[in-house]
Amino acid sequence: MYAWIWRTIPFKAWPGKLLTSLVLITGVLALFWFVVFPWAEPLLPFDDVQVTQDGGAPAGNGGDPGMSSPSADPRESGLGDHDLPYSVETNNPLPR
Repeated sequence: MYAWIWRTIPFKAWPGKLLTSLVLITGVLALFWFVVFPWAEPLLPFDDVQVTQDGGAPAGNGGDPGMSSPSADPRESGLGDHDLPYSVETNNPLPR
């Protein structure tokens, strides 16, 4: 197939054929980037995320005893204005 494309390109010298093939490749990549990928993005499950506990139950009330349930008012969380609700020391907490 690639040999057929190379023979079909209308230039005789290889620099013209190389430039034409690069333009064709760029056009196909642009078609995918601007048309195909935006069309297919809603069909892919990348944003379909559900956080569960180790047992498979959704996190929430009755979950980890060290975690508090989220409240509607952020002032009720017990955190100050500049406190972070997660550890900044490590990204991988030790297993329990």
